[in-house]
Amino acid sequence: QVQLVESGGGLVQAGGSLKLSCAASGRTFSGYRMGWFRQAPGKEREFVARIRSSDSNAAYADSVKGRFTISRDNARNTVYLQMNSLKSEDTAVYYCAAGATAYNYWGQGTQVTVSS
Repeated sequence: QVQLVESGGGLVQAGGSLKLSCAASGRTFSGYRMGWFRQAPGKEREFVARIRSSDSNAAYADSVKGRFTISRDNARNTVYLQMNSLKSEDTAVYYCAAGATAYNYWGQGTQVTVSS
């Protein structure tokens, strides 16, 4: 079992930056693929970024590529999402997810609001 707790969300002006953190419990964090998803009001949850456990290879949604960076610290059982050049359309609840193949574990989410 893995428990995920996100933090770092908040209100920021367009063009600003935020860094989200996701702290994981459990001994197998290092073996899990970690991902960030988001859900805006009235929209479906969408993929933002993911990082593999084996080689920390990262992938991003086209909408955030070049602006967001996902990273992980296995010693701290934490995954991060550095978000730069934020836009109003980045406003959403951001969720952290983990799993060996599928994303079986989800955090409760953290709100990110970008004001224009």
